[in-house]
Amino acid sequence: MTVENSADDADLIRDTLAQSGLQLSFSWINTTQELRKALRSSVWDIVLSNTNVPQLKVDEILQLLMDYGHDVPLIVISEQEDEDAAISLMEKGACDYVVRKNLKRLVPIVRRSLREAENARRINITQVALQKSEARFRAITANLPGVVFQFLLTPDQNESFPYVSNASETLLGLSPHMLMANATLFSRLILPEDKKHYERLLRVSADKLSTLNWEGRIQVKGDSDIKWISLRATPKMAADGGILWGGIMINITRNKLAEREITHSREQLVELSSYLQKAKEHERARIAREIHDDIGGTLTAIKCELVPCMDHSPRLSDFYQKKAAIIENLVDHVIDSTRRISMDLRPGILDFGIVAAVQWQAKEFSRRTDISCHVSCDEEEILLDADLSVAIFRLFQEILTNISKHAQATDVWVSLVEAEEKITMEVRDNGCGINPQDMKKQDSFGIRGMHERCQQLKGSFQVSGESGKGTKVSILIPVQEMKPAYADDPIDVSDFKSEYEPGQLSLMTINNRRKQ
Repeated sequence: MTVENSADDADLIRDTLAQSGLQLSFSWINTTQELRKALRSSVWDIVLSNTNVPQLKVDEILQLLMDYGHDVPLIVISEQEDEDAAISLMEKGACDYVVRKNLKRLVPIVRRSLREAENARRINITQVALQKSEARFRAITANLPGVVFQFLLTPDQNESFPYVSNASETLLGLSPHMLMANATLFSRLILPEDKKHYERLLRVSADKLSTLNWEGRIQVKGDSDIKWISLRATPKMAADGGILWGGIMINITRNKLAEREITHSREQLVELSSYLQKAKEHERARIAREIHDDIGGTLTAIKCELVPCMDHSPRLSDFYQKKAAIIENLVDHVIDSTRRISMDLRPGILDFGIVAAVQWQAKEFSRRTDISCHVSCDEEEILLDADLSVAIFRLFQEILTNISKHAQATDVWVSLVEAEEKITMEVRDNGCGINPQDMKKQDSFGIRGMHERCQQLKGSFQVSGESGKGTKVSILIPVQEMKPAYADDPIDVSDFKSEYEPGQLSLMTINNRRKQ
């Protein structure tokens, strides 16, 4: 597009450019309105303007080009040489200045201006693409769960961080500017026992150009907690002969703590399993001794009493009556021993339900230890699955055993409640109390076993206490939607309690009574 006073002047410029082989789409204007219309309707590669057009000055053309956002080179054509005017116009934004009498210079100036304009356009496109790419990169790094970084090791072994993402403030307690200004700040965060491993892996990665994979602990200044981080970076040779790593640091503290907890739990399970196996063997040995020493010895005595009665020697009736009385006493002793052993294995009172079983065990505990045990339960009976009743009863027995061994208590209070499909047992004592260190001892298998049993029942187990103020054990277990076999045909077990001592009643007795 050219701005000239006359069509003849415009044609002269067009012919000059056409003779050079330029492909032209040419337009001539000489007013502000025409220039506005041309800028709105088309995109122009170059504008040629005469300095002596009264209706449209060069300054106005430059302003309109700026207003319409056209980055188009403007070449000024002057009727006469004026160096000061040329300098002034070029300072305002003109691309070049040509005197009309020397139009031969116009062709190379136009070609050069077009090339420069094309280069500027490409640079602008590249810059826009780069800005978009940087924006996407920063958006990605801002949402990554870690610190994205570049780490440079120069040939003279100087370290620097050319780039660090903003997440460094959260993970490392250091701003990106601080790390880029002083790279040694990162290595100072690493714990001394992990630092040698980090430096060794860094050297191996630099020597072999292999991926750097390191996990270690850091401690942020002013923070009492220690963090575990995972650092992964890939190296490449830099232009100056150094090595440039690009990578990411991620906080893996939670994973490490979970791994340690799993390892610790496995170790505890192994110890508990070993303890339970030993306890089982000891219990088997105890039962075997009692059967052998007590029942076996009594049966041997019965046999010895029967042997004289089996020969053919004539004896008085008093002899046989005395032998029968002795044998009867021995048989009663066998019955008592059998009942005692069976009660140790599974108290028959459980057939009356969990409430009766807990009350009975509390009385037995009080009788055996002289420690008062008070049971509180709003329900006369709580219908539970047989396995769940046994589990809760065994938990209660273990709690009482711990109280008798360690609590030095004089009173125990027991609360048993069923609500919202959950059964809650709370046992408190007024003993010496318990502290967290006691519960974490390696040989505290009783507490650990109760905790594991509650977990198997999908319940919770809590122990709390204060030195000199007693201990409280709380058990919360969800009640399965199962009822005992006799739940649909209930009978009044109070009728049986008057006829049988605790432990003498069995399910067979109840079933026989039901049949009657």
